[in-house]
Amino acid sequence: MAELSETYACVPSTERGRGILISGDPKSDSIIYCNGRAVIIRRLGAPMDVSIYGEHAHQTTVARFSPNGEWIASADVSGMIRIWGRHGDRALKCEFRVLSGRIDDLQWSPDGQRIVASGDGKGKSFVRAFMWDSGTNIGEFDGHSKRVLSCDFKPTRPFRIVTCGEDFILNFYEGPPFKFKHSHRDHSNFINCVRYSPDGSKFISVSSDKKGIIFDGKSGGKIGELSAQEGHKGSIYAVSWSPNSKNVNPLMLAFPCMVLTVSADKTAKVWDIMDDGNGKLKCTLACPSSGGVDDMQVGCLWHGDHLVTVSLGGMICIFSASDPEKPPTSLSGHMKSINGLSCLLQSGQRTILSTSYDGAIVRWVPGIGYGGKIHRKVNTQIKCFSATEGELLISGFDNKVHRLPLNEGQCEQTEPIDVGFQPNNLRFILKCPDLAFVSTDSGLVLLRGTAVASTVKLGYAATASAVSPDGSEAIVGSQDGKLHIYAIERDMFKEETVLEKHRGAITFIQYSPDASMFASSDANREAVVWDRASREAERYTCVPLPLMWLEMPKMSSMASSQGQVPWESLRGRAPWMSDESLRMSNESPSQKLWKALLRKWEIVEAYVWKSSKVKKKVIMVDLSKVVQIELCILLSTDDCAEPSSEQVKLKNMLYHSARINCLAWSPDNRLVATGSLDTCVIVYDVDKPASSRITIKGAHMGGVYGLAFSDENSFVSAGEDACVRVWRLLHK
Repeated sequence: MAELSETYACVPSTERGRGILISGDPKSDSIIYCNGRAVIIRRLGAPMDVSIYGEHAHQTTVARFSPNGEWIASADVSGMIRIWGRHGDRALKCEFRVLSGRIDDLQWSPDGQRIVASGDGKGKSFVRAFMWDSGTNIGEFDGHSKRVLSCDFKPTRPFRIVTCGEDFILNFYEGPPFKFKHSHRDHSNFINCVRYSPDGSKFISVSSDKKGIIFDGKSGGKIGELSAQEGHKGSIYAVSWSPNSKNVNPLMLAFPCMVLTVSADKTAKVWDIMDDGNGKLKCTLACPSSGGVDDMQVGCLWHGDHLVTVSLGGMICIFSASDPEKPPTSLSGHMKSINGLSCLLQSGQRTILSTSYDGAIVRWVPGIGYGGKIHRKVNTQIKCFSATEGELLISGFDNKVHRLPLNEGQCEQTEPIDVGFQPNNLRFILKCPDLAFVSTDSGLVLLRGTAVASTVKLGYAATASAVSPDGSEAIVGSQDGKLHIYAIERDMFKEETVLEKHRGAITFIQYSPDASMFASSDANREAVVWDRASREAERYTCVPLPLMWLEMPKMSSMASSQGQVPWESLRGRAPWMSDESLRMSNESPSQKLWKALLRKWEIVEAYVWKSSKVKKKVIMVDLSKVVQIELCILLSTDDCAEPSSEQVKLKNMLYHSARINCLAWSPDNRLVATGSLDTCVIVYDVDKPASSRITIKGAHMGGVYGLAFSDENSFVSAGEDACVRVWRLLHK
């Protein structure tokens, strides 16, 4: 069996020009956010303590803990809200279609009995409040003409609801049942976020007009603003109050309440809210900078002693509220689906590298987690990826291959190599560091340094490829399921043979670390482990069969009206006709014996044909004229396409229910792991039957797209959920 050892979580999904919402668990240091169709819960004090909920059918937008921390309400772009248990099996309490479009924000009432949600009503209602267990409406929310970006419940009685959105209007509602009371038009641009203070005495709205305005919590009247002189120079996307409206630093208790704001100007600011309702800047947080638009701050949360900010690039910075000058803890990861994975030994430390389509290359350190991003001067999209200890090989969706040296964890920029077509696979030749192997849909390319050493055009569509560690051989998988074996000599490719076993397009090929075997997988959910030595020694050539004796009386019951008997039937009645006899060389028996037999007995013609119903080769033997026969059949390569049992090291690996996307070998050449679109990882032992497999169900939501062994008993997986997981194998 296998157990999950570590999870390196994805970061929140972000969108330029929009803020994102994260919230905290009132009972712990956990925060919750959304990425893709998933809802991620992770602890600030232990970032690798991650829980993921993936039951939404559409992209999630916002999630919030209930006041007692036992339930979570999460929403998606279809207007659906799911309410599910925080612990255990995350049982679904109820599900409601709240709006006809995307939900941008939601909030629980302080008693945990009601929920208000806002978003895009697509011409209908933009806000709805309802009972959490029955879905019953508890008010009418008129007054908005465009998408409502944010809403909030007053956390104390009497209950109030405030909303704001793209029509530059902030509305105030009293209830329940809730009715429109009045509106404010103090902002001149989108109002991105509105939040009540924990004691309900005030609420604040922030806008793309760079303003933050404070209102009275009970009446809804305006009472002050954040200082414009010290304020943000760009759109303000999110705001969060300090817990209990009290600053957590005992040295600053003179200031009754504070707020945290983040902006497109790439800054996060902490404000003191004075007694007169105005805000005075306390400090500006030093968020890490990469120098690009990804540094824009789009989300924030004040949770206990933690000040959490989120940048457009997904960087999560955790500051200490009691010591904001202290450098923050930075967490990051992938925002998009992971398509490349590699385990390396760098400077004596085991390192995991992962890539995603958006061009991110992330370094992970086992036991620690996030180890930083590898930055490139030109951050192009990544389609194919390969890595060694000191070099990266990357290609995107053009004809270019980038060979990038690694220097202290960062890439040195080099000129791209034009290979003529879009690459579909890249491999370093491990024992020849200067050489690299590239395959495209229609050809093969060998790179020596940054120059093209040789190319060969293929007469078929290549879908996967691999090269042996010593660079002497390459295997190319095709759309029709065939494996083409090429010898590499003096930088030239020479096709040697073709293997047929798969019934679908080849998806992945990889040699074992000692190159004694290789494994291949296909789109028809099957994987095969091949013995490389047997394949080289057991090629199909024209060889005669040895002498076989058949007596007519024993065969008469099998003869058909045409006097023909299927070969399979002959094998069944004549057990000495084994697979061993079919592969005997033409030196046994001797040529003299063969000539004598040809003169003495009438040789019966035999032929091979393919059945139209069953894809199996059958030999028919004419028995109409002879009582005792001896057969001498010449088998050609075309006649025998089935591989011998000695070539296939492990077969019947048919336990996935969908396309196999990736596979990996353990360092000791004993285990093969396969990852599939069916979200599962299966681990096989090549010395045991395929039925003795280890299956990990639901390893990655949406499918597994990367696998790599870190040692003989641990492997790493990655998938469409943008997460990386480390698994430990437990042997009985």
